[in-house]
This record gives sequence, C-alpha cells and structure tokens, in this order.
Amino acid sequence: MPKIVDHQARRLLIADAVHRIIDAKGMDSVSLREVAAEAGMSMGAVQYYFATKDEMLLVALEHLNARVRLRVAAADQSDPLRLLRAGILEVLPLDETRRFEARIGLAYLARSVVSEELAEVMRAGLPLVLEFYAGQIRAAQAGGQLAAGLDAGQEASALLALAQGLGQPALIGLYSPQAVVALVDRHLARLAPR
Repeated sequence: MPKIVDHQARRLLIADAVHRIIDAKGMDSVSLREVAAEAGMSMGAVQYYFATKDEMLLVALEHLNARVRLRVAAADQSDPLRLLRAGILEVLPLDETRRFEARIGLAYLARSVVSEELAEVMRAGLPLVLEFYAGQIRAAQAGGQLAAGLDAGQEASALLALAQGLGQPALIGLYSPQAVVALVDRHLARLAPR
C-alpha cells in the first residue's frame, strides 16, 4: 500500500526548518541542503516542494504571518479594544516565541530591501494589518471605548509605527516586556473618550 503523505504538513515542517536556520545562522545560511538537513528530509524531498531558496523563503514568511494571525484570532473577538490590543502585542517580542518570530521578521525585512519579490509580499501584508487595526478602532469607537473623533486610518498607522518602534528596542533588551505592554496600554488609554 502506498504511503500517504500530508503535503501541507511537509511544507510547514520545511518552513519551520527555514525559521530555525534563519534564527541560528542568518538568512544567508538558508539553502536547500541546509533546510533538508534541519528538517530531517532528503534534499530531493525538499526539492519536490520547493525549487528555489526564494520560494522556500516566501512560503516560510507566509507561515510566520499565519502563526501570528492564529494567535490574534484566539483573542477575545467580542471586545474590539481587547482585540486591537492583542493585534499589537502579538507582533511584539514579549516572550520567547515572539522573540524568535521577531528575529526572523527582522531578517526578512533586511532581505526585502534587496529582494523586490519579498518586498512586494511584505508591502502587501502591511495594509491588511492597518485595516485590521482601523477596523477595531472603528468598532471600539462605535462601542464608546475610543474617542469618536479619531481618524481610524491615522490611528492605525500610529499604532503600527508604535509597534514597530517598540519591537527592535525590546528585542535587544532596552525595554522589558512589562514596559512594552505598559507603553501600548498607555497609548491606547490616550485614545479613550475624554
């Protein structure tokens, strides 16, 4: 009887191996051979799923983004302000999982400066984050949790900038996780009705 292979699980296994290599050795160390060794697969098996390093990197980036989306989706969906807060905090390096993801994210950001294909994928993702933030802001305004006069789009951009501005200093230890959460909470409190 032929062996049944879960192709999606194999792709995720490879994506996780890509992430571990990026975290341990940097993005330049990602190769089909390195990934095969890290994933415990033959090089031929990896090549069955990915013909190039860039293809692997793109799928691994989507896997990274999907992990964050799943955690945000697990947050309290009934409260737009809590959901907004969760959407901000999930991209910040507040625990080892998110520190790992932040290190990988920085490697992707650096590579996107010289890879138009990767930059395009990253550019396509940011409007989705902004719209998520803006949608939660509008819902929180409708519920009286945030000031009615706020421009949801501008506030979403400010929150994205806040998260990005806190991420790197937190990653290198300038801000503790508690300080980061306090800063996010302080900013959100400033948006409340007066």
